[in-house]
Order: sequence, then structure tokens, then C-alpha cells
Amino acid sequence: MSTSRAELAVTARARADRRTKDLVKRLEPGEIAIINHADVDLVAADALVDAGVVAVVNAAASFTGRYPNLGPLQIVRSGAVLLDDVGVGVLERVDEGEVVTIDGDRLIIDGEVVAVGRRQSEDELVARVAEARANVGEQLELFAANTLEYLRRERHLATDNPDLPPSTVDFKGRQVLIVVRGIDFREDLAALHRSGYLREMRPVLIGVDGGADALLQLGHRPDVIIGDMDSVSEDALRCGAELIVHAYAGGRAPGAERLRRLGLSYLLFEATGTSEDIAMLLAYERGAELIVAVGTHNSMEDFLDKGRQGMASTFLVRLKVGRVLVDAKGVNNLYRPVVRGRDVALFAAAMISSLVLVVAVSEPVRLWFRSVWLWLRARIGW
Repeated sequence: MSTSRAELAVTARARADRRTKDLVKRLEPGEIAIINHADVDLVAADALVDAGVVAVVNAAASFTGRYPNLGPLQIVRSGAVLLDDVGVGVLERVDEGEVVTIDGDRLIIDGEVVAVGRRQSEDELVARVAEARANVGEQLELFAANTLEYLRRERHLATDNPDLPPSTVDFKGRQVLIVVRGIDFREDLAALHRSGYLREMRPVLIGVDGGADALLQLGHRPDVIIGDMDSVSEDALRCGAELIVHAYAGGRAPGAERLRRLGLSYLLFEATGTSEDIAMLLAYERGAELIVAVGTHNSMEDFLDKGRQGMASTFLVRLKVGRVLVDAKGVNNLYRPVVRGRDVALFAAAMISSLVLVVAVSEPVRLWFRSVWLWLRARIGW
């Protein structure tokens, strides 16, 4: 009997971390990622796939069934093995760069079984996603209830004038592009880049954490980087952008410590909500003519992916800035230029017609063609 791909053993070096976003910075192609990430979201899954992992071992359940999470399916469809729910003890058992083997449902080091989990298959995950979609009503009701509760506490976001940081970037009367590390954010940003929007409009560029790196990869330096500063590269932090750390109620700003260690100056923006929310507030309150958002989170699934149980702050902020907000999420799917055979034929016909016209009206060109014709007749003997 043949062995299916899902049953094949995989042996490679492994790296472990409780935070997936920190782990992907150290991963090398062909390695095994060991994480502790319940409901692996699409952004994390894309990062693992882009890192070139051959397998992912998750101490937690990659798919809990709370909502139709597509992250685990993305990992499996990339060709990587997904061994699930092996327990948190594996994080302490595996040393950095140690060679491990995944054989069936077992994780093996030096011939010893150190953890046992559940090896996920594409068919099983597809079925579980379908089941979660069928039962999404209960989760939606809970999400809506949480959102309403947060709305009562955070309604000031739509009416108050926030205490803005003293930014030196000029927003007044300009368009602003905000790039957030969300689903398909690279593809949407690339579509805007190809369209010529960034070159022609020259908007103020705001990178929300890792969104700054996406801008740099396309050759655009962000004017502002805002967020917790935990998923943005040091190169981006040193690119010359103004750095604004998101501080939470009470002044707690976890991202400030990293910037202090790097010796970088920064501003604080104390506000509730997400970093993408305060990026929009900053642009709006500073007089932006238009805000174009890429990769933002605006659905229940987006927020559950981020581990948030409600979206009150985002709802209120969008209510406030909606007049000047354009959400470019999914813009890469809006239109894809296609060169049709008919268009190519018409172009060729136009070129030939142009050549004939030039020959007809140009005396030197006519003389050249006549000389070539007479030379051919002489050679052939006509």
C-alpha cells in the first residue's frame, strides 16, 4: 500500500518561540517551526509559509472551531506538515536549531518521542472550516454583544478630540496611505504601486508596525511608523520615519522599551483601540484630505484572528473618519488587466498600416525600396 504525503516523516532543524511573530524572524527555509498559537491566523500562517518552513508543530490547537479560521489550511496547502496540540512542554524540550523528526502524530528527538499531537490533513481542515461557517451565528451573536459592551465604554472615540502627539509631518490637505499588516496587504499595496497611485499622488505614508516593512520592500520610505513596534524590523525603525508608539490607557507603552534600547527617539500616542485606529485618527485630526487604508481589519473573522472579542474602537473610528476614508482592502482582486489576442492583432495591423503610410508619403523611403527592388530583379534575372 502506498504511503500518502500526510504520513511521510519529516526531519529538520527546529526553532521554538511562544510568539509566532518573533519566531518567523529567525526561521530559515527548510526548518520546522514550533509555536504556541491557538487559532493560527492567516497573517501568521502567511509569515510561516513565506519563511519556507517544512513543518509547523503547535503546542496549542491551530483550529479551535470557534470561527472559520483559514490559517491552518493555508499552512497545509503550502505543502508543510501541521502537527497540532502537542502541549506547551514541547517549547522547553526543543533547543534552538536542534534536529527533530515528525513521524505520524509523534515528535521525535534522538529516537525519543517527546510529544504526541494530531497531524492535520487538508480534507479534515476543509470539513472543519465548513462546519465552523455553518455554526457562525452563535459566535457572531457573542461578538456583537461584546462590541456593544465596548461601545458603551469607548463611545468617546467618536466625539472627543484626542490628545495628539506633536508630529512634525504635514498632513493638512494631503492624501494619506495607511498600511496595516493584514490579510493580502502586500498584494493590495503592490496593486496600488503598479497603478501609479503612490508615484502620482505622493501620499503621506504611514506604516502600522510591519506595514512599514512592506512599504520599504516596494522602495517607499514611510513618513510615520506607528504601533507597538513589535513586528517591525530594525531597518524600518532606522529608515528616518517619525516613530509614534501606541500607549494604552494609563500610559503603558510596551513598544517604547525597544526603541529606548535602540537609542531611537519617539512620540507617544495614548489611546484605546488598535494601532490602525489611532493611525486613522492621527491622519484625520491633522487634516488629511483622503485616507486610503490597506490591510485593515473590519470583519468579525479579522478581529477573532487578532484575538479581540469585539470591534467597538474600529467601528467608532470609522464612523468618525468615514467621510474621507477609502478602504483599499482587496483592491488587487478588483481588476486584473488582460491582453487579448484581438488587441494584439489590432496593434500589429496598426503598425503595418503606419509603415505603409510612411513608405507612401516619404520620397527617400520610396527611393530606397525601389533601389532594393531593382537590385533583386538584377540578381534574379527578371
